Amino acid sequence: MKKFTLTLFIISAILFNTSSTLFWGQIGHRTVGLIAEGLVKNKTKKAIERVLENETLAEVSTYMDEVRSDSEFNYANTWHYCTIPDGMTYEEAPVQEGGDVVWAIEKIITELKAGGMSLEEEAIKLKFLVHMVGDIHQPLHVGTGEDRGGNDVKVQWFGSKTNLHSVWDSKMINGKEYSYTEFAEWVNHPTKSQIKAWQAATVRDWAHESMTYRPQIYDVPENGRLSYAYGYQYFDIVKHRILQAGVRLAGVLNDIYG
Repeated sequence: MKKFTLTLFIISAILFNTSSTLFWGQIGHRTVGLIAEGLVKNKTKKAIERVLENETLAEVSTYMDEVRSDSEFNYANTWHYCTIPDGMTYEEAPVQEGGDVVWAIEKIITELKAGGMSLEEEAIKLKFLVHMVGDIHQPLHVGTGEDRGGNDVKVQWFGSKTNLHSVWDSKMINGKEYSYTEFAEWVNHPTKSQIKAWQAATVRDWAHESMTYRPQIYDVPENGRLSYAYGYQYFDIVKHRILQAGVRLAGVLNDIYG
């Protein structure tokens, strides 16, 4: 009995400690995938069906987080984020050993365009790409290098102890009590000019955009207590970035397959 209790405690601890690094959380990622599904061309849609078979972009959007439990995918541990200190550009920032999210997105886009891989390998790369496009649009995914993307900034969200990263990852979204389909219906109203402009931006532009939200994100009171006022002020950023991620994911996939 003691052995079972200890095992359960260890598993719970692992889940608790890793959950704070799942950028956007499941609802955010699936919303990005669903938005992209509605914007891809027919040719792109057929290619995606060939690769993913019975799974949708929304369904595979969390795959890259799920495989963290498999040591075979340890090579991608650093591909969920990048570090760009204040006052620097991506090109000026220290190089991440093993690669970062910008490097990995650019790499996988190039590889998928080139083709010549097995269906299994293509599916993994496509699933990774879906996830990473979502990740890079979560502002705290582009960290300063000082607080692990807000994970070290301890706050209270409606009285519960957590960290700033977790608030932006999922707590603000989950507080709305929407499913990902409902959330997509709420935010998925881009104009034609927005689609054109957003899809013209580069991966490095996406990262630098995330940096511009730091003043708002770190607008935390001294007591660290966040609730209605913080969400009211900044939830539009969450909606905007998720919509941009979905639109841009569709653009990238159309470029690869369309």
